[in-house]
Amino acid sequence: MERHVRSWRTAGPAPRTVGRMSDGPVPEGAPRSLTEDLRTRDDAVLLALIRDRPDLRTPVPADLAALAARATSRPSTQRALDHLDQLTLQVVDVLVALPDHSSARDVRALLGGADPATALDRLRTLALVYGPDEDLTVTRSVRDIVGEPAGLGPPAEQALRGYGPARLSRLVADLGLSPSGDPIEDVRRVVQVVGDAASLRGLLADADAAVHQLLATLTWGPPTGRVDRADREVTVAGAATPVEWLLARGLLVARDASTVALPREVALVLRGGRVHRDVQAELPAHVSTPVDPSRTDHAAAGAAATAVRLVDDLLELWASDPPKALRAGGIGVRDRARTAAALEVSDDDLTLLVETAQAAGLLATGGDLDEVWLPTTTYDAWRDQDVAHRWQVLAGAWLSTVRVPGLAGGRDDRGRVLAPLGPDLARSLAPQVRGEVLRELADLPRDRATTAASVADRLRWRAPRLAGRLRQGMVGWVMREAEVLGLGAGGALAGHGRQLLAGSRDEAVTALHALLPEPLDHILLQADLTAVAPGPLTSELAHRLGVLADVESRGGATVYRFSDASVRRALDVGWSAAEVLAVLGEHSRTPVPQPLAYLVTDVSRRHGRVRAGVASAYLRCDDEATLTEILADKRVAGLRLRRLAPTVLAAQAPIDTVLQRLREMGHAPAAEGPDGDVVVRRPDARRASAPRRPSPAPAAAPLPDVVLHAAVRAIRAGDRARTAVKRSPDGASTVGPPSSPTVDVLALLSEAVVTGETLWIGYVDAHGQASQRLIEPVVVQGGFVEAFDHLRQAVRTFSVHRITGAAAVDETAS
Repeated sequence: MERHVRSWRTAGPAPRTVGRMSDGPVPEGAPRSLTEDLRTRDDAVLLALIRDRPDLRTPVPADLAALAARATSRPSTQRALDHLDQLTLQVVDVLVALPDHSSARDVRALLGGADPATALDRLRTLALVYGPDEDLTVTRSVRDIVGEPAGLGPPAEQALRGYGPARLSRLVADLGLSPSGDPIEDVRRVVQVVGDAASLRGLLADADAAVHQLLATLTWGPPTGRVDRADREVTVAGAATPVEWLLARGLLVARDASTVALPREVALVLRGGRVHRDVQAELPAHVSTPVDPSRTDHAAAGAAATAVRLVDDLLELWASDPPKALRAGGIGVRDRARTAAALEVSDDDLTLLVETAQAAGLLATGGDLDEVWLPTTTYDAWRDQDVAHRWQVLAGAWLSTVRVPGLAGGRDDRGRVLAPLGPDLARSLAPQVRGEVLRELADLPRDRATTAASVADRLRWRAPRLAGRLRQGMVGWVMREAEVLGLGAGGALAGHGRQLLAGSRDEAVTALHALLPEPLDHILLQADLTAVAPGPLTSELAHRLGVLADVESRGGATVYRFSDASVRRALDVGWSAAEVLAVLGEHSRTPVPQPLAYLVTDVSRRHGRVRAGVASAYLRCDDEATLTEILADKRVAGLRLRRLAPTVLAAQAPIDTVLQRLREMGHAPAAEGPDGDVVVRRPDARRASAPRRPSPAPAAAPLPDVVLHAAVRAIRAGDRARTAVKRSPDGASTVGPPSSPTVDVLALLSEAVVTGETLWIGYVDAHGQASQRLIEPVVVQGGFVEAFDHLRQAVRTFSVHRITGAAAVDETAS
């Protein structure tokens, strides 16, 4: 090893090391700072900067120095980096790995030959990098945020700063070089050796397999390892382990007492002169399969109709039997299981339905005593619309909600289960991610479908820094939820889903309406106490039939079954037997079967024979035998009944409990009020107040160019006011607006009105605050001057007596 290093020393000048890779001189007149670089940019480039980094324009910076300061702040830089694609971020890694004033050719070399031109243009536009291709400088905030790029360790020069002069001298000597006695020079000599490919190969020629294995582990990162007494003195002669062998030759550097690091120059040589193992220069192509667009549209339309029906059934169910709202928010496990079984849906689908209904303003908490989940007053108007319009309300609410149904059932940081409708399912990024996923699907041709994995790969390439676990998990959730809600099917967007995503809601409704069958206004009554709906029913008929009968099966046709309980339900809401039979006769294409007519008549005859009121509750019946039968039944023991009169029983249980128990025993009781009249309990009587839904935050629409141009003009004006050379009234140069007599100020103002000249003035406002303004006077009269204020970008009126001084701007010196 020593012989090899000495032969290199005698072979000529030191080889070029990884670091400052450019061979040419730094160009004359290259910008020394971002502020100087911004001053060389034309208005179109500045406009692109504040358009692509909107946080820089609010409020409008006072001048270019303020713009540069804001652009290099850590929060703003992080936001800009977060939205860079994979290739551009890899170029950033390379720039951070290189020293300042490197060239585009250096970047290309460490990028494995990939062309960085487009990425560099993008970085310059965003003011993350400045300077020409021959002299590139990355801003300090970018270096601070990126830190050690692509798993590379610290530069050797930086890592060796922790070594004392004696240890550096020993390290130089162990490399076969002559110590200089100057720590800075000794560090430079070590860097020249370890950063040169030929020298490094010579050093490693005598290394055993364990050393090579250790280097292979550290080469692609992480570049650090923990070692006891890492900062101990080690020499080539005394090295006994692979770590000591590398420490003695400067190929590992001790960072502290327990950590060693692989210097950046060494890693770059071992990586073959490239920063990344793989350079992903192109957006991954969609992994797609062919589909029939017509089948996609019809499958999605069927799913949309099913989603609308399920939400309707859900809200009708909860109107009559609402689940309690948990104290911490959400609904309990038992209520979820009961509802999922009634609707015949999975727990995941139920969560999506209830969250979407809440987002659409159809579901909220209410109740007189305990809070329960109830349909809102908005639900009644929604239910009367056709299926396509109801779908548009649901799908639109899902697109814009910040709620993430897929999180339900998981646990938070404290191990608590996240319940549907609970407060912990909100994530501000949800609408953005949904839009990104669906736009990926919309980018596909109509006859192609893709997978969640393919979409996730593409989104990860577009913004790797944003690709967290939640974001990646949401891709699959969004695609599944979009299919359940009928925006697409099989990994492809339907036509109405594309239109809704594009914001064309009316067109989406029209497209979906054309795919759905016309709703029917008739049913087929059968002798076995069932009714068959041969297709989707009108909203009014479906609601009526939902009160009169229970769904027995669904499919191409829906079968409803009539029973004592279902007919009694209709009577409870105020229908008479004649009205029930009239409704059935009106909508049936077959005559009302005799068994069904008998059922309605029989239930109606028994309905209301027993009356229940409040004692806690009481029972009243003209038939003493019926009350005697009830009193003797063991099933009413919990009601604690006692006879007050031959036709009256008192109960020590709530009225709802009494009614429920009597119905279970086969009776058909009716509730009555204090006046003795029957109380009609309509299912739509229990409603929660519609909550005030916050308007979804609109996507940040790009500002029109005229506004951006005005912002650029204001920044330019402020910069001119800051940097221009001024002329005082007597022609002498000055650094600021001089203190001038009012008569001289009036003279300058009047002259500027005629010549159109721009003036720089000092001004003290009514609050005593002094400022400097760049103005173009228009009218001077009555002790006031009307002028265009470049700072405010508007015509303003200034009091002449508040102007402390004025000077004309010398445009040639700015």
